[in-house]
Order: sequence, then structure tokens, then C-alpha cells
Amino acid sequence: MADTASATTESPQSVPTKRRWLTETVRSRFTAYTFISPFFILFAIFGLYPIIFTIYLSFFKWDALGPMKYVGFKNYELITSDPTFWIAFSNTLIMALMGTLPQLIVALFVAVMLNSALNRFKNTFRILYFMPNITSIVAVTLVFSTMFGNNGMVNWMLNTFGAESVPFNSGWWGVKIAISSMVMWRWMGYNAIIFLSGLQSIPTDIYEAAKIDGATRGQQLLYITLPLLRPFILFVTLVSTIGALQLFTEPYVFLGQSGTGSTRQEGVTMVTYLYNEAFKNGFFGTAAATAVLLFIATILFSVLNMMLGREGKGTGGNKA
Repeated sequence: MADTASATTESPQSVPTKRRWLTETVRSRFTAYTFISPFFILFAIFGLYPIIFTIYLSFFKWDALGPMKYVGFKNYELITSDPTFWIAFSNTLIMALMGTLPQLIVALFVAVMLNSALNRFKNTFRILYFMPNITSIVAVTLVFSTMFGNNGMVNWMLNTFGAESVPFNSGWWGVKIAISSMVMWRWMGYNAIIFLSGLQSIPTDIYEAAKIDGATRGQQLLYITLPLLRPFILFVTLVSTIGALQLFTEPYVFLGQSGTGSTRQEGVTMVTYLYNEAFKNGFFGTAAATAVLLFIATILFSVLNMMLGREGKGTGGNKA
């Protein structure tokens, strides 16, 4: 019994050892959290706080100068009853589809070409394709404004082939085509680089085995490349969708060439509508409500993309 009691009791030397171990553990964790704290601090100041304040502001009437007046859901009722809001919402979806879907197809084709062993200057082409992504958006928009002008290069080419000029500066669909072309040109290289990194992660043994089995290049693309690129396709689609819903600089600068800016309905987007409400009309409450609805729409489309990606993965797994 004495031996058992002595075994269960802790020795006096073990207590300081445990305290020392606890102190060192707390100190090491504190040091680790101290090193990563700048990210969380900056995110809380520039990311989390603006989101919370925007949601809070959407329930108030405020002109950024006077006192804030609580109005409840009145701001949401005002913007949802405004026809311009729904025009901006539809324009955003249309230009997102026109600028994203063709862009992803062309980017995948470019990535396949860059990944080809026959291309001797593929490193040079990678840099050239990525250059538009680091070019100033305003500069790109000004160049495209000249190209899509009434007497610009695009209409000149159309007239050369016997087609009529398209009013890219004023037409309902002409404006959307011009803005979507800017988006496609700017982000196509970035998406191609992402696809290229995915292609280089696919083992070459799989393609060699497929060639031995007699698979053509089209069959290799359909049954090997696309299924293995599914995570990269999902990522690029998600990022492109989020970027398309936040379209602002291209339509604002492009339509601003006529002096009316982002108030023209043929090219107004959700973000330009938000900008007009806040900084032109002085209605920061309705602008905040628009931002909240845009935030919700972005989350819904992101979740939809992820669900479609998971369903496609499950379907592919069942087929295999």
C-alpha cells in the first residue's frame, strides 16, 4: 500500500518540470501568433471592418456629412424598385457571361499550345500572354476605346469585309461586346498560365499510355486533360466569376469618353451603379445596400460554381 501511494503521488521535481514545459509551450505559441498577427490585424482593419460597417450602413440614410438616420430595410426597397438597378444587374450577368466563357475556352487552348514540346519559344510566349494582366486597366481601356470608336480599327475591318459599322460607343450590344473584349483580353493570359501549371502537373506517362492504346489528341484532351484539370478549371471559373461581378473600371472609363460616364444604362454594372449612388447622388445608404446584395450574389454564384464542380467530379467518378 505504501508503494502504491508513493507511485501515485508526484515527485517534487516533476512539478517544476511541468511548469517549465507549460511556460515554454505558451511562449512558443505566443511567438508564432505574433509573427502571423500582422495579417489578421490588416484583414480586420481593411477587410472585416468595411464589410461589417457596410452591412450596418445599409440600414441607415446618410450623405457622409450629416448624422445617420435609421430607416430599416427602406434602402433595400428603394434599390429593388429602381429599374436601373435591375438593368445594372442584368448587364453585369450578360457581360460576365460574354467575357468569361469565351475567355476560359481560349485560355485553355493557349495553355495547351504553350505546353506543347514543339514550341521552341514557349517561355517568351508565356511572358507575352501574361503581360496584359499587369498592364494598367485605364491604359488598356483608353486603347480599346480608340479601337472600338465609330471610326476605329474594328469598324474599319468590318467595312473592309463588307459589313456595316457597329455603334460600339452607344449600341446596347455594341457596348457590351467592347467591354467584354477588354475583360477577355486582359484576363486570358492569367487564366492560361493557371491552366498551364495544371497541364504541367499531369504525368506524361498517362499520355504515353494513351498513345499506345491508339487514343487521338482529341480523345486525350477529352478523357485525360479535362478531367485532371478539373480543380484548376474550378478555380479559374470561380475567380473569373467573382471578378466579372465586380466589373467597374472598364465600363466606367469606356463610357466616360462620351462625357456621361457610368450613368448610361447600356453599360452600367452593379459596381458603377453603387458608385453613382454613393459619390454622385450622395446616397451612401442605398449604395451600401447595393454592395450587400452584390456580396450575396457573389457568394451564391461562388457556391453554385463549387456545387457544379463537385457534381461533375462525382459524375466522372461514377463513370470510371
